[in-house]
Amino acid sequence: MAALLRHLALGDSYTIGEGVMDAARWPVQLAAWLRREGRALDPPSILAATGWTTDELAAAMTRTSLAPPYDLVSLLIGVNDQYRGRDAESFRAGFAALLDRAIALAGGRAQRTLVVSIPDWGVTRFGRQSGRDVAKIAAEIDAFNAIAAAEALRRGCRFVDVTAISRAQPDATVADGLHPDAGQYAAWVAAILPASRAALASA
Repeated sequence: MAALLRHLALGDSYTIGEGVMDAARWPVQLAAWLRREGRALDPPSILAATGWTTDELAAAMTRTSLAPPYDLVSLLIGVNDQYRGRDAESFRAGFAALLDRAIALAGGRAQRTLVVSIPDWGVTRFGRQSGRDVAKIAAEIDAFNAIAAAEALRRGCRFVDVTAISRAQPDATVADGLHPDAGQYAAWVAAILPASRAALASA
């Protein structure tokens, strides 16, 4: 019997699915879709926590026993770097180091490594009521996403934009008015599926 495919999902509150049931987390929804398409996939391994920045995720990866090579590794990180006011070059350094580690965890296969963009929290009820400049939030998130996309492209990784979905569905959130609800995560999965299929089909 062939071994089941394995997905390692690295990130923060958006990957752990703050405020939603486990089955509604986007990596879990993604696995369910891929299984329905006939791919033998284990439940995803999720290494993520609410509030993590790039350096906090890096520290968690160092202290966690991981079991590479994974068939798919996803990385969605950076919103907390932006929230805490870190500059773009600081983010670039932390993100690039994480992406290199993600590729290594995929057995050195950049094509099996998937970068997901940072959603725009400024458009949510929480963001609108935060007293912060939502245009500035959007500009900073765009800058971070441009860095993530460029670093992914440089290495041959796949990049998926879910930021546009977050901006189109500002009120599709859980009770905190900030984190996506199950329906918004389902829209993310629809965007992530094509890249995931291509990654799993690659050598």
